[in-house]
Amino acid sequence: MKSAWLIPILPLLGAAFNGLVGKKAGKRAVTVVAVGSVVASFIVAVMAFFAMKAAPGHRLDLVYGTWMATGSLSVPFGLTIDPLSGTMMLVVAGIGALIHLYSVGYMAEEEGYARYFAYLNLFVFFMLTLVLGSSLPLLFVGWEGVGLCSYLLIGFYFETDYAPAAGLKAFLFNRVGDLGMAVGMMALFAMFGTLTVGDILRQAGHMPVEVGFGMLTFATLMLFVGATGKSAQLPLYLWLPDAMAGPTPVSALIHAATMVTSGIYLICRLAPVFSLTPHTMTTIAWVGGLTALFAATIGLVQRDIKKVLAYSTVSQLGYMFLGLGSAGFAAGFFHVFTHAWFKALLFLGAGSVIHAMHHEQDLFRMGGLKDKLPVTFWTMLIATLCIMGIPGFSGFFSKDEILYLAFMKSPALWAVGLVAACCTAFYMARLMALAFWGEPRDSHALEHAHESPWTMTAPLAALAVGSVLAGFWGIPKVLGGTFAIEHWLEPALTYGRAEAETGGVPEGPALLLMGVSVVAAAGFGLFGWFLYKEGTEKSERLAAKFPGVHTLLLNKYFVDELVEGYLLRPTRWFGNVLWKLFDVIIIDGIGVNLPGALTRVAGDFMALLQTGRVRNYVLSMGLGALALLYIFLK
Repeated sequence: MKSAWLIPILPLLGAAFNGLVGKKAGKRAVTVVAVGSVVASFIVAVMAFFAMKAAPGHRLDLVYGTWMATGSLSVPFGLTIDPLSGTMMLVVAGIGALIHLYSVGYMAEEEGYARYFAYLNLFVFFMLTLVLGSSLPLLFVGWEGVGLCSYLLIGFYFETDYAPAAGLKAFLFNRVGDLGMAVGMMALFAMFGTLTVGDILRQAGHMPVEVGFGMLTFATLMLFVGATGKSAQLPLYLWLPDAMAGPTPVSALIHAATMVTSGIYLICRLAPVFSLTPHTMTTIAWVGGLTALFAATIGLVQRDIKKVLAYSTVSQLGYMFLGLGSAGFAAGFFHVFTHAWFKALLFLGAGSVIHAMHHEQDLFRMGGLKDKLPVTFWTMLIATLCIMGIPGFSGFFSKDEILYLAFMKSPALWAVGLVAACCTAFYMARLMALAFWGEPRDSHALEHAHESPWTMTAPLAALAVGSVLAGFWGIPKVLGGTFAIEHWLEPALTYGRAEAETGGVPEGPALLLMGVSVVAAAGFGLFGWFLYKEGTEKSERLAAKFPGVHTLLLNKYFVDELVEGYLLRPTRWFGNVLWKLFDVIIIDGIGVNLPGALTRVAGDFMALLQTGRVRNYVLSMGLGALALLYIFLK
């Protein structure tokens, strides 16, 4: 399948067209090129996917030449398609195509229509490069590229104050993580002498588990730092909630289905390496579990519909890392797959609500939309049942598999994950109740509310079907399934390992744990629905009983204020000191301005001697001659 290079290149061509001539070509041409390029990419991806399935070992290593060659470093320009990258490229191109179609209706009245689709196409190109790159440097190109596109799309409304600030915040937080990523790559090169993923995995397959804190643990921890930045984990999560400043389809594509899962993909791509470092795995599990709980509690009281989903995304990403750290690479990736469907659906459904409410995002000003927006309501309800983990829906299968693995690693981790799941059920029931049930709290907006056009509702319906069906790819063995996704991903997750069989996970009380999580989530979901289905009066009385807790959660634990007060403000102060002391006084003052001032003074002094009178010049010459005679005759 040599033509697989078209998969990322087609969206790049679309980005080039829309960015260079899209505004002159008109909206129709922009729409056809933008949507058509991603659909074409998806079609080629499907062809490559089936070619990979038919290949030996379910793997295609496609080399198109040498990209870098210096000293002992040789980096090929190549793509790798295996069950892991193949699944991700279908998710990126498939869901990306649906979100492009949705954007046609959502962004129809925007002046920057061509610019928006140029950015969106460019993002798909970089994300596919990240997924398909056969080497860490090529993966890193995609890694940095999606960060750039995230900055551009979050700051799309550049005329405002908040959007550029949010884009810059995302860009800077990602740069912190990217430094860890770069250091981790250097450490791997120092150990393995190569940055080609396949070569690293083949060498790692013959290495023993690292017992202490060695070079491999350091490398994997640095890579995990990069993952925490891109996938919004503690402490680098702060950028993602602010990223909601961008258009809602951006939130669905970048901050729910694709870019924020880059960190999980990276760890799965290097799973045989990470499995050799138990200290790193434990760190990943605890950071993921605590992030899931931390973000879920914040989502309990947020009023902005997109902010609720943003903190939900941070929490669900924490779940994925919890699964990875519990040695469940397949389970963590399975949640990536299911989450891509139902969270994209939730964000696009929220966009439909916002579109109907004339860009109103405050849940406390909504209500009564169930009959006005039937397609939006029913599709969002399906996604809500998925994320709550109700049996039969996709989130149930992936979430409970992660909780089971967490219990087998540490009951404390399971407890953290269970509480986070209960919070998730509560805030999602709260969101649905406030938006769709009860009396309308803004009758004027409700009066003019109507269902979105077909370009927006058709992707909702497609994502709803995918949200339900995605879970059946991983029916657990305890329910009579085979957890098929684990067998499908095995060639990628164990590539290069001397013995593919890992011994599996020890047997535990799977049905009991599943029953506890389902009952707990359903109970908290019903509690949230009853508390908010008639409005906000009951919740306000409850908040009045616990004002401290409510204020703490509403203000997101004051983390932004703490970062501003104890990190950013001192850094700015120190920067001003360096600026005034070193730049203004030493460099500009002493280094640049002082020599100039001395030259001017010397020039002014010499100008005093230039009188224009010949007798003064003769006298000076005579005195000079006498001085020379005195010096030489002395």
